Amino acid sequence: MDVTPPFTLWHNPRCSKSRAALAHLQAAGIEPTLRLYLKEPPSEAEITDLLSKLALPPRDMMRRGESIYKDQNLKDADDATLIKAMVHHPILIERPILSTPTSAKIGRPTEALDTLL
Repeated sequence: MDVTPPFTLWHNPRCSKSRAALAHLQAAGIEPTLRLYLKEPPSEAEITDLLSKLALPPRDMMRRGESIYKDQNLKDADDATLIKAMVHHPILIERPILSTPTSAKIGRPTEALDTLL
């Protein structure tokens, strides 16, 4: 009986950290479902669910160095605005993120994902 939870990797194949996370999981014998969030942007509900699993505020799930973050003046934005920004500009979502039905972890460093394995 397989007791391994289903894993979903929020993945950007152009990102070296995301590719490293996928390789790390595969080396551990895990083939996660890939969520190509740049091709299929998440809904507000999906982002809210992921934030709940991460137990983080929205800003901590964002790539604050992206130019769109500055262009959209998100530095002092409230949580609802940040979530909407990630829906409309998924490049703002930190990567990689590994999720299960009940928890999630940002894979920076890659070894941080081991807490879910």
